[in-house]
Amino acid sequence: MTARVFRNEDLVRVPWKNDGGTTAEVAAFPEGSTFETFGWRISMADVASDGPFSLFPGIDRTLILVEGDGIELDVEGIAYPLDKATPKLSFSGDDITIGRLLSGPIRDLNVMTRRGQFRHRARFIESGVALLSDDTIVAFLVPLDGPFDVTLDSTIHSLQALDALMLEATQELVLLSGTGRAILVEISPDPST
Repeated sequence: MTARVFRNEDLVRVPWKNDGGTTAEVAAFPEGSTFETFGWRISMADVASDGPFSLFPGIDRTLILVEGDGIELDVEGIAYPLDKATPKLSFSGDDITIGRLLSGPIRDLNVMTRRGQFRHRARFIESGVALLSDDTIVAFLVPLDGPFDVTLDSTIHSLQALDALMLEATQELVLLSGTGRAILVEISPDPST
């Protein structure tokens, strides 16, 4: 199984689409694609102030709080708090969304897939064994609370908190050893195409 590690400290920060903050792209498909042309995109953002989110028409999004006390997302007039108890929200990039910090800056993991091309799922996992869904074409594992070792085909990939491991789809078991939680993001073709 092919795997690639993206170290958190090596990520390059770029301005948000609306210039209201910065994001660090972990990976996107196709490689080198822009905000207008990506099929899927995984990134981390540092949010230091309240403000509107960029619109991404035709994009499905999931935002996961990975550091900080939390943020309230106002999506089309409905408030959704993202905090340690409920750290994940999926919503449409078409929706007018405003973020309000609950208590100081946060960092979030942002997953985006272009509707009609790809879809995604994100779930929390712990030490043990993970099996990717049958339709997964690429997956990302991001430790949240501390180091994780991921064993793939007898190769151990050692990850620190907020590093990301990209792996190609496989029916094989993925062995996980570490403390705390990690996020597993799976990307698959959109079945409506």
